[in-house]
Amino acid sequence: MEKVLRTPIPEEEVRRLRAGDVIYISGLLFTARDEAHKVLLERGAPFPLEGLVLFHCGPVVRKRDDSWEVIAAGPTTSMRMEPLEPEFLEKFKPRVIVGKGGMGERTLAALSKVGAVYCHFTGGAGALAAQRITGVREVHYLEELGIPEAVWVFAVERFGPLVVAMDSHNRSLYAEVGAEVQRNLEKVLGRTKEG
Repeated sequence: MEKVLRTPIPEEEVRRLRAGDVIYISGLLFTARDEAHKVLLERGAPFPLEGLVLFHCGPVVRKRDDSWEVIAAGPTTSMRMEPLEPEFLEKFKPRVIVGKGGMGERTLAALSKVGAVYCHFTGGAGALAAQRITGVREVHYLEELGIPEAVWVFAVERFGPLVVAMDSHNRSLYAEVGAEVQRNLEKVLGRTKEG
């Protein structure tokens, strides 16, 4: 299934999504890597996050006169946020997380509890992502954290394609692929021992 979701995204719309679905996002997404997660959890959010899209991204931007231009906005490795993500999800309730590489069991449980999904965006496609960003709405903690770690709020139109890799029904494509790899490895090793 391919679907365009517009922010703020209601919980019931996210709960209809299943692992393997392809979605696009229109509306607002915000970036937050590990340092930004810590700051937001400690101080609270400077704008409402519920229903928005959390993008694990350290964008490449440049200032043009009085506005920002996004050059590239590729995903960063999401597992770095695993220690903080369950608490972040429960406190702020973003409905979609975008990143690469997947997340762990604690985040999968929080996705189910809160009603959110984790979506995979292809690594190395930061220039493609930037083409779907129609503007920078806000930036927070820029002086304190620097460009990659700051919280950027982007307006986007048909941002994607994003593959729902972890859904709100406790299904993780990463876990399934990992289990399949392990089964195949055991078969190969078993044949090697026998041969």
